[in-house]
Amino acid sequence: MVRAPSAAELIGARIGDILAAMSNHSRRGFRVCALAGATMLAVASGCRSPQQDAYLIEQLGQMADELNASRQQAADLQSQIDSLRVVVAKQDTLLARLAAMAGVPR
Repeated sequence: MVRAPSAAELIGARIGDILAAMSNHSRRGFRVCALAGATMLAVASGCRSPQQDAYLIEQLGQMADELNASRQQAADLQSQIDSLRVVVAKQDTLLARLAAMAGVPR
């Protein structure tokens, strides 16, 4: 089965063809422009407003509070489950003793 080339492979091959057709001087200029473009894109994507940062921090704080509340609720539920297990074990023991006194086989 023949695998179709990915978009990245096609783009890489196309850029390779373009670079091969260029002179060394043009290739160096192309690389400098590509590097400059990538750097500007990285810088532009890293610039956020302080208002967005404050909103993000507030949202993260709210998420942390909700997560802690969920953890506390899970701990409370686990405590209730453990308590119910103790009650069931005591009732099971009591029923086993009553059955033994009554002569009922288990």
